Amino acid sequence: MAQRIERDFLGEVRVPESALYGVQTIRATENFPISGLRAHPALIWATGIIKQAAAQAHLGAGELTEELADAISAAAAEVAAGKHNDQFVVDVYQAGAGTSFNMNVNEVIANRANELLGKPRGAYEPVHPNDHVNMAQSTNDVFPTAMRLAALRLWKDLDAAIAATKEAFKEKAREFDGIIKSGRTHLQDAVPIRLGQEFGAYATTIEKCRSRIGAACEALQELGLGGSAIGTGLNASPVYRKNVLEELHRLTGFDLRGAENYIELMQNTDGFVEVSSALRTLALNLLRICGDLRLMGSGPTSGLGEIQLPAVQPGSSIMPGKVNPVMAEMMAMVCFQVIGNDTAIAAACQAGQLELNVMMPVMAHNLLGSMTILTNSLRVMSERCIRGITANEERCRQYAERSLGLVTALSPQLGYHQAALIAKEAVSTGKSIRQLVEEKGLLSSEELERLLSPESLTES
Repeated sequence: MAQRIERDFLGEVRVPESALYGVQTIRATENFPISGLRAHPALIWATGIIKQAAAQAHLGAGELTEELADAISAAAAEVAAGKHNDQFVVDVYQAGAGTSFNMNVNEVIANRANELLGKPRGAYEPVHPNDHVNMAQSTNDVFPTAMRLAALRLWKDLDAAIAATKEAFKEKAREFDGIIKSGRTHLQDAVPIRLGQEFGAYATTIEKCRSRIGAACEALQELGLGGSAIGTGLNASPVYRKNVLEELHRLTGFDLRGAENYIELMQNTDGFVEVSSALRTLALNLLRICGDLRLMGSGPTSGLGEIQLPAVQPGSSIMPGKVNPVMAEMMAMVCFQVIGNDTAIAAACQAGQLELNVMMPVMAHNLLGSMTILTNSLRVMSERCIRGITANEERCRQYAERSLGLVTALSPQLGYHQAALIAKEAVSTGKSIRQLVEEKGLLSSEELERLLSPESLTES
């Protein structure tokens, strides 16, 4: 492979001739051969957008010539469009604060900008990665800003996926509204409920989670870009700081604002924790709901069998005809990962010291990863599972009629003690609550019909 020689203050390094990255990127790949995982595409997009906005902000402030600003902007726009994603080769576990990744981006944009100006890669003239692409910036304000923009971008797709999941549950709630079934608490018989009511509750839970995440993401609209190294804004002019926010708004469409306190925002990463925590809450609720779906769909002959989940693939390599609840199982595994990611983010948040939290790369990897896998899993869960669920109405009705929970509706008339004796006798004899009450003449048929009607049992 043809190579070129590049130099930094530590010495010479050989770089592939075809690479857009340079010496500092090579050092990072040699130092951090850790996971083979690379930067999330949304983080690359966000950093490209920041470099593009910065170049135009400097042009407006008279700090870059039009030639250099336009070349940097064009190269950065290509990065944001994903045209050079293969050039971002730094492992996600890297130097603290994301310096290696930021320099990877600076080098790619500098080399591409110079190429657009007719210069060779590796010359860094007239565009230099530090002096021009990174002008008035520090990794310390660029990387967390990129994290915020990337998360805001991913939130759009996640929001749509959550909304679709809610609507899928609402559709099933309407479809199943007339199906009476036994409620269960402690996994034991409880008072009856309609299957549609259960699915309607799932829809409400999903919407609450959506609202929590959206509210948490609003905090990410506050940016510390322009704070440079520690939030004091050294080497960043007030004009640049104002211009770069305007450019970012123009390029992203996001409702962005400068930090209330740039120093505080440099130190504090709790905004990412807040979003991650809201994602964890969604994951916990999805785990619970998927557990319910698997339980209600268990069987088909030896389980509850109240619903059927869509058969999307054979379930066993040894048992012919077996079908498993694979979509709900997949969703559960995604949720476990999101919960683990949240733990890593929380630990990283408290690991900041003094003017900077250097653990941002692992926070970015886990936060953006959680948002991505939740988006993808919810999309397929909605389409390939929830929308295809069918109800076993006869099985639901049988459970409801034989549920010991029915006696609760009769307790005001019979008294708690008498009702408990009826429930005990039902267990020992196998007779239904209705049958025993009728046999003993405790209530008339008309009273039983009124008290045990689906409307009386499931509506307050």
